[in-house]
Amino acid sequence: MEEKDIERLLEKFDASSLQEFEMTQGDLHLAFSKRAQAATVVQESVPVVSDAAPAPAAPASTSASTSAQPAAVPAPQPDAGTPVPAPLVGVAYFAAAPDKPPFKQIGDHVDKGETIFVIEAMKMINEVPSPVSGTLVKRLIDDGTMVEYDEPVVTIKEDAAE
Repeated sequence: MEEKDIERLLEKFDASSLQEFEMTQGDLHLAFSKRAQAATVVQESVPVVSDAAPAPAAPASTSASTSAQPAAVPAPQPDAGTPVPAPLVGVAYFAAAPDKPPFKQIGDHVDKGETIFVIEAMKMINEVPSPVSGTLVKRLIDDGTMVEYDEPVVTIKEDAAE
C-alpha cells in the first residue's frame, strides 16, 4: 500500500462517523482511532524474521545456556517493578469510557485481580487484572494506543513481603 492510499483512507476515516478503524494487509497494519488525541498509524515490517535469524546462530555456537542467563538477568529488577503485558492484540484504555475516570492513577495501590486497564479487540472490551498487589508506578503507553500481544502496558511495584 502506498502513502497516498493511506492518506486517502485517513481522510475518509476523519470524514466518517467511525470511532476506530483497523486494517491489515500483508506486513502493514493500520489502526485509526478518534478516541485518542490523534489517529495512530502503525506499520509493522518483518523484524520478527530478522530477530529469528540471529537466534539460531547462538545455539550453534554452544552458548545456549549463556544466552538464556543474560536474558534472565535483566528481567528481575526489583526497583523497576512488575511489567503487566497485554494479553491480546487490541487498543488499550485506562478508563471504561472517555468520560469516566481511569481505573487507577500512577501512585494508586492495586490489589491482585483488580482491573487496571482494558483492551478493546473486535468490538469486545477485555478487562486486564493486576497479576500482583502493589503500587502502579508507570504507564508504558498512552491511552488509546494499539498494543501487541505480550507488550508491556504498565509497571506495578509489588508490595513488600511481610
